[in-house]
Amino acid sequence: MTHSAVKDINGLENPSFMVEDGDQYSALSELDAEGLKEKKKDQGKNCSTLVYSVTEIPPWYLCILLGIQHYLTALGGLVAIPLILSKELCLQHDPLTQGHLISTIFFVSGICTLLQVLFGVRLPILQGGTFAFLTPSLAMLSLPNWRCPAWTQNASQVNATSPEFVEVWQSRMRELQGAIMVASCFQIFVGFSGLIGFLMRFIGPLTIAPTITLVALPLFNSAGDEAGSHWGISAMAIFFIVLFSQYLKNVPVPLPSYQGSRKCHFSKVYLFQIFPVLLGLAITWLICFALTVTNAFPSDPAVYGYLARTDIKGDVLSQAPWFRFPYPGQWGVPTISLAGIFGIIAGVISSMVESVGDYYACARLSGAPPPPKHAINRGIGVEGIGCLLAGAWGTGNGTTSYSENVGALGITRVGSRIVIVAGGCVLLVIGMFGKIGAVFASIPTPLIGGLLLVMFGIITAVGVSNLQYVDMNSSRNLFIFGFSVYAGLAIPHWVNKNSQVLETGIIQLDQVIRVLLTTGMFVGGFLAFILDNTIPGSQEERGLLAWKETCLEECDEMRVLEVYSLPFGIGTKFCTSSWVQYLPTCPKRPSVFKRKEEPKSLKQENCFKTSSEREPEIDIDTRI
Repeated sequence: MTHSAVKDINGLENPSFMVEDGDQYSALSELDAEGLKEKKKDQGKNCSTLVYSVTEIPPWYLCILLGIQHYLTALGGLVAIPLILSKELCLQHDPLTQGHLISTIFFVSGICTLLQVLFGVRLPILQGGTFAFLTPSLAMLSLPNWRCPAWTQNASQVNATSPEFVEVWQSRMRELQGAIMVASCFQIFVGFSGLIGFLMRFIGPLTIAPTITLVALPLFNSAGDEAGSHWGISAMAIFFIVLFSQYLKNVPVPLPSYQGSRKCHFSKVYLFQIFPVLLGLAITWLICFALTVTNAFPSDPAVYGYLARTDIKGDVLSQAPWFRFPYPGQWGVPTISLAGIFGIIAGVISSMVESVGDYYACARLSGAPPPPKHAINRGIGVEGIGCLLAGAWGTGNGTTSYSENVGALGITRVGSRIVIVAGGCVLLVIGMFGKIGAVFASIPTPLIGGLLLVMFGIITAVGVSNLQYVDMNSSRNLFIFGFSVYAGLAIPHWVNKNSQVLETGIIQLDQVIRVLLTTGMFVGGFLAFILDNTIPGSQEERGLLAWKETCLEECDEMRVLEVYSLPFGIGTKFCTSSWVQYLPTCPKRPSVFKRKEEPKSLKQENCFKTSSEREPEIDIDTRI
């Protein structure tokens, strides 16, 4: 079947990636001239403005270019997580190993993305490191037996190749790996057993809001310390990121392009809105380089501002290998402790709840029907497998769906999952280039601080945004949210200072209690869950009616099967038996008799109604 025939069947045009309204932009402009001649066809769904829907296949060059863009969109989060962990892993003076960690998280994210798109929820959604695991990981590494020795804080005393230093940081990484791998088994079980649907009955916006908010709020110390190494440079990085992402986002930039019919010409591209973080970091980095060359920054490590120099980590580029293949167990055999497992499980629950919301947003923006239960179950289960792989490879983190890339679907108007497959392949390839990871590991500390201030602020706002579904005029809801957030900050602060009061004499139990009570998102989320499900309140008051989907079964079953069925004939060959239909992850075959009785126009009307009701939720995800 030709490309044009596919377009005619799906009823979608293939425009020039030139967006007329200023609120949207596109990464590429006027790359496919043939699409300009086609007309939009309304299918009764809110996907008529898409360039390519979820099941369509764009030209190969668009897949590669848009895949690279998705990689760049996720770049900030992928790089920030290993850099934050490196301090607690005693690696702040070993940028070469930091580069290896960055390359590893790139590589594993590529594997997990391919698994999720091909066998998981089957939506165009990128997988990467999660900040939900960061808070319990830092709590675990702050235990007395895992605190970094004093000599690792002094750059002059650190020999990155010495066996003693290698054992110091690898022992901590192996402990983190073991906790993540065991906790990921819980997520695999919840996903493939179908328990996620049962849990979502009791988890509403009032539980999710404080949980996600407390992912970022307790990390203000880390962001402040990094930015405080030179507030001028941090403020400059923040200024450029805000300038490009907020003030100049609707300003097109003419760039030269080539097209067969128009030859060489200039096309308008909304460049600032596509790469605000990348451009902001690059410009500030160049300014730091210029100030370093002119010796504007002090050369004495004890003087304020020294960490803004670009030559501090200059050797890492020359030391890093061109090619390095990450492999499971590269830091040794993982070890296991109960304290770490329970802490990471709190992060797993938070990550699962956030991912379910991302699935619905992604389906809306990619022109797909709302995900059925079997697709959600597979998605959560595959994310658990991704966390298991991340633990085995030693990223120091898990994997989750990236909200930033879900928002990018609404921006580029390309919802094809083949594009995300290309993005996963890009992550895989880049993860094998050691020099690329070394480049990001050499970012000056104040730039990292500026980036963290912006990212943590956005994560906090995303958590609070869940309250849009809740009646905030209700004193009940005000109390639950306010008390949960404040307790999630106050209790961990007190436990860190008075941990000896909670000692029971059993070392393992003491560690579990300390990790859980110093993890703010566990404390706040647990309190919000208990209060929201015990204090009397109506479904509307709690925000459950506006937040949850209710008429999934009324949508076109054939369209659902087309999008969410397993690939390579697995769904048709292995999921046709009657007993297999009861498996939580198996696609359900459409009911022929029900489809005959119910007019197709009524189903489309119900689907359209569902999409309209879900509009506020998707708008907030698009702005992430």
